[in-house]
Amino acid sequence: MAPKKQFYSIAGSAEKSLYTARLKIKRSLFICHLSHAGSIDAAKDFISKISRENKTATHNCWAYIVGDAGQVYHSSDAGEPSGTAGKPMLNVLASRNMTQVAAVVTRHYGGVKLGVRGLIQAYSNAVATALDGAKKVRLVKGSQIRIQIPYECNDIFLNQISRVDAKIIDTGYGEQVIHEILIKTDHAQAFEKLLSQYKNQGLVVL
Repeated sequence: MAPKKQFYSIAGSAEKSLYTARLKIKRSLFICHLSHAGSIDAAKDFISKISRENKTATHNCWAYIVGDAGQVYHSSDAGEPSGTAGKPMLNVLASRNMTQVAAVVTRHYGGVKLGVRGLIQAYSNAVATALDGAKKVRLVKGSQIRIQIPYECNDIFLNQISRVDAKIIDTGYGEQVIHEILIKTDHAQAFEKLLSQYKNQGLVVL
């Protein structure tokens, strides 16, 4: 059986995950703005924002991919010759297995035409350079659960859930330890079996 394809996104929320790259090619300046986008609307909002901020630029070309496995994608050449900007940008994102991400490349024309190949390379390189500098995270399908457990059981519990690849997202301390836990879908059954042992002994409160 072939291994499942892994997908990645930009770390952080849309407000805190803006990455940029600037390339100057034959006097034209290409600036890539890259951000997390959890939905089509979020991607469109980001594209509109960057385009408004750079409304005097020659072009604001864009591409986005959304969905937990990159199911939805779109791009625009924004006035550049067909196929020279948006699609090459999209191809770079797809080749890196990116999703939930939007990219806008702003071009300030410098007076020298680059030709079809030159444009494709310029827009591709702008996105690739921004991606190289961005903090990326692997997307994991899973569910989240909140539990309470006595202090005396906590260390053993943490050791056991690490074996089923469960991740502690947050921990609080009161009369008992309170954990927010992310369980990968592939390990949900093993986690439920472990949790039921604690629940049967009255040691865990959900």
